Amino acid sequence: MGSKKRKRGERATTNPRNKYSDNPPDFSLLASKYSTFAPYVFYSGDGRPRIDWTDFNATRELTRVLLHRDHGLNWWIPDGQLCPTVPNRSNYIHWIEDLLSSDIIPKVQADRDTAKGFDIGTGTNCIYPLLGASLLGWKFVGSDFTDVALEWAEKNVKSNPHISELIEIRRVNLENPASSSEELNDEPGKYGQCTDADFDNGKAVVIGPSPPAHLQMHSGIGKGYGGPPILVGVVKDGEKFDFCMCNPPFFETIEEAGLNPKTSCGGTMQEMVCPGGESAFITRIIEDSVQLRQSFRWYTSMVGRKTNLKVLISKLWEVGATIVKTTEFVQGQTCRWGIAWSFLPASKKIVPSHVAEKNNMSFMLEGLQRHQSAFDVLQSVESYFRNMGASSKLDSASFKVDVTLSAEQCNSILKTQTQNGTDQDILISANCPSDKLNDMRLCVSVFQQIPGTLLVKGLFLQKEIPVPGVFSVIFQQLQEVLKSKFSKGIR
Repeated sequence: MGSKKRKRGERATTNPRNKYSDNPPDFSLLASKYSTFAPYVFYSGDGRPRIDWTDFNATRELTRVLLHRDHGLNWWIPDGQLCPTVPNRSNYIHWIEDLLSSDIIPKVQADRDTAKGFDIGTGTNCIYPLLGASLLGWKFVGSDFTDVALEWAEKNVKSNPHISELIEIRRVNLENPASSSEELNDEPGKYGQCTDADFDNGKAVVIGPSPPAHLQMHSGIGKGYGGPPILVGVVKDGEKFDFCMCNPPFFETIEEAGLNPKTSCGGTMQEMVCPGGESAFITRIIEDSVQLRQSFRWYTSMVGRKTNLKVLISKLWEVGATIVKTTEFVQGQTCRWGIAWSFLPASKKIVPSHVAEKNNMSFMLEGLQRHQSAFDVLQSVESYFRNMGASSKLDSASFKVDVTLSAEQCNSILKTQTQNGTDQDILISANCPSDKLNDMRLCVSVFQQIPGTLLVKGLFLQKEIPVPGVFSVIFQQLQEVLKSKFSKGIR
């Protein structure tokens, strides 16, 4: 199934098949139907029903009632465990659905019509198997290694007898050693290579011939992960799956995981922390996928930091993945990414499109202090453009700033850049007649990442960029200003 194409200038949103895409949860309505949820709902000054996102009991009860009302599922987790948000997790499920229904790689579901998935680290909440089975009738194996996760995952499965036969909860044997990264140097590039990726659009498709014979892998791949087995040693001999999925431990320390004072979704050390963070964890999945190869049609994982995407795709290029895809998951002001790859031969070749200049750019703003918020950054964006005389309007509801710059303002920016700069800047300035630069319109949006990190995205809102380089120069200057103000001490 194809998803709706996003119009230029429109923010990424939930998957169109997500129940909450056009109908977000109505807290007032839920409170009227569920007396256990009502105590957590209050009304703000504008009359809107809200909950306290820093209250674990409130977020857990919201997840429970949404799963019950919208999916017919009985569900609970003990105090302190990671509490998933249903709309966000549904986005991931529907992306997997898109991958399985695409014709990029051949369908190999021999002797079965039902898709079968593997949930790495299913946790006490068992959210992906429950959603996948209830929404789409998929079969699942959910793995974990802690007693509390295995106990409550089993309870959540057995509490839903209408789908319980579709889900197996599997214990990870801690005595099995994790796979060695040395095995990755066996035959790099045997099955193909990654050739291109567009991270700013939240999309990438990479298909191509085998890499050159002289190409060698980075020797440091996978170093840093020393935890329990992930796929190798857990997947049984001869087992075949259509996909695996994972919500990896995003953080390197429990202190880093607890920096965001605005939300409380719980989470234990085992669920949220891994030496080397998500990069090390997903790298181990890549290592395991090299050994298991075509045991899965698709290997996938969620990614919390956009900066890790390029590193991970580079590693996939090295180990010989035939296809790599990425996507962007947006829920409210929180942004995550998905990465997927396969070792199956591609059934068709996708050629990425290239234009003279991108109409969107982005960067990570890291190192924010506790007292600094996304709204503070937006105010700085608005002030930056207003100080140069541009029309600048902050929309606090959608966390964006709409900007209109005149020809004189654009030329002033480029002139300053040229005086500071490079031959490329001079060439841009020489090709910027005023009549072409009249009324440049752009939008700057801010997305919440992990605590202390924001994603800043710039979109050029006109059909065509009148002069190559203008938008890039303006956005790069904004990046320097924001990093100078908010990322002090970050190199």
